[in-house]
Amino acid sequence: MTRGPELAGQTVAVIGGSAGMGLEVARRAREEGAEVILTARNAEHLKQAAADVGATSTAAFDVTDAAALERFFAGLPGPIDHVMVTGPGPYYAALADLEHARAVSDFDHHQWLAIAIAQRAVGRVRPGGTLLFMGSSDRSIGPGLSAMAADQGALPALIANLAVEVAPIRVNLIAAGFVDTPLSARLLGDGLEARRAQLRATLPIRRVVGPADIAALAVHMMINTAITGAAYVIDGGQQLVPG
Repeated sequence: MTRGPELAGQTVAVIGGSAGMGLEVARRAREEGAEVILTARNAEHLKQAAADVGATSTAAFDVTDAAALERFFAGLPGPIDHVMVTGPGPYYAALADLEHARAVSDFDHHQWLAIAIAQRAVGRVRPGGTLLFMGSSDRSIGPGLSAMAADQGALPALIANLAVEVAPIRVNLIAAGFVDTPLSARLLGDGLEARRAQLRATLPIRRVVGPADIAALAVHMMINTAITGAAYVIDGGQQLVPG
C-alpha cells in the first residue's frame, strides 16, 4: 500500500530555517506535502533557502527580538499546524571567563525563547499541532560546561510543563549530539575531518549524524499526535560511549 504525504494540507513554520537542520526540516516537510514558512535573520540567505525548498513565504527577523516575534505570529495567515525552532548553540566558558550578561542572554535564547513562543502560539497554532524545539543531548561535566549544563539540563522540564500549559497544542524537544552542519564546519575549521573520523570510529551507528536525521525525527514528531512533553535524544549513541 502506497503511503501518501502525511503533512498534506498542513503548514509548518521553521524559525531559523535558512541553513543546516532548519532548512532540512523544511525540505522534509515539503516532501510530506506541507506548506512551509521560513524565517531567519539574514534576508539574503533566507531568500535562497526559500527558493531551494519552495517555501510559501518568508520573514526575516531576529527571533530573540520580542517585538519582531510578536509581529511574526500576529501576521500569520490563520492558524498553522507546526512550529520548529532551531535557535543558537549553547554558551561554553570556563568559570573564570563566565560572563553574567552572556549567561543571561543564553538563558533568553533557549529557556525564555521557548516560553515566548509558547505564549504566542496559543490561538495561532491549531489544537494537536506542534511546537518543536532544539536542544543539546550533551550532559558532560567539566571545565567550561557549567552554563551549558544548567541551561540544557532545564530544557526538558520546561518543555514538559509547557506541553501541559498550552495543551492540546503539543510541545516537544529534540536533544541532539554532534550534527554535521555548516555551523559545525565553521566552528571546527581544520578540525572537522578529525571530528568526523572520531565519531565514525566510536559511535555505535558508525557514522556521523546529519541534518537529514534531525529532519526525519522532527517530521515524525509532527505527524505522531501521541507525542507531547517529550525530549528525544538523537546523537548516534554518543552518550553511550565512554569519554
